[in-house]
Amino acid sequence: MNSLLPKPQNADLSEIYVESEVSILTSAQYHQLSEVPAAIEWFANISNPQTRRAYENDLRGFMQFVGIDRPQDFRTVTRSHVLAWRKTLEEKSLAGATIRRKLAALASLFEHLCESNSVTHNPVKGVKRPVVESQQGKTPALGDAQARALLSAPDAYTLKGKRDRAILSTLLYHGLRREELTKLKVKDYCQTRRGVAHLRVQGKGGKMRFVPTHPGTLTLIEEYLEAAGHGQDADAPLFRPVKNNVHGHTLTALTPDSIYFEVVLKYLKKLGITGENMGPHVMRATAATNALDNGADIAKVQEWLGHANIATTRIYDHRKTRPEDSPTFKVNY
Repeated sequence: MNSLLPKPQNADLSEIYVESEVSILTSAQYHQLSEVPAAIEWFANISNPQTRRAYENDLRGFMQFVGIDRPQDFRTVTRSHVLAWRKTLEEKSLAGATIRRKLAALASLFEHLCESNSVTHNPVKGVKRPVVESQQGKTPALGDAQARALLSAPDAYTLKGKRDRAILSTLLYHGLRREELTKLKVKDYCQTRRGVAHLRVQGKGGKMRFVPTHPGTLTLIEEYLEAAGHGQDADAPLFRPVKNNVHGHTLTALTPDSIYFEVVLKYLKKLGITGENMGPHVMRATAATNALDNGADIAKVQEWLGHANIATTRIYDHRKTRPEDSPTFKVNY
């Protein structure tokens, strides 16, 4: 952050930038707010850490290209600067989606600067962004037989095997992100709502959603907890390393990378399921694709996955791209 947008002189704003670190402003901090440049204020209000990192890199690149050293230098940016930057990005053969994101970051910043009267206009407005090919139906997913084989791959008689079966079932039947899975606590797997067990899932931006727990998953989690011995530790991580899985000890959850490399990828390789498309997102893609293929309403799937935009959900919809549904096979002479 500090390398991207300089702080105003004589003001220590480190406690003001990060909203999660401050609950009540002191009098001194309150008066310092008037010294916060609008550009820094905009950046501090981006709540998602991944978005913040991506936007920081995007804007740092633009600032270096234009030669911006101070927040007030944004006033000198013109549409010509933006067009020249876009051309440079295109010459680097960056993906269209990447260029669109960079321009979106810049546009968002200038919208905020306009609203705060820091600049008179948004130079990004009207600048054409690359057309990105639709990804609808192109997200790779496991077939039904592969998914069933994966669920059965871990050893059902060892603690690690019981844990991994529960993890794979949670991913394949509920479409959770790896990060969401690692945040699950023991008390989250069986939240009763209208008489039905639900997973309480903490999604992007801290948004909470409740997903009905599949009966098969519920059974596997209960078997795992019985073997692990931490079923009564309501606030403990649900899925954690087996070697630290001792009741009463300080515990840490599995990391997103360990979920992928030590569980998902391990069993995919064991089954001989490999390829460039077998990335960390394959389990979520499989769950979403399977739900849509079996008639789930796309709006319901959007809510189930925690997507803010239904366009994101559509990338999992293969129903319009299945060869067997082509009119070619409906012709009958």
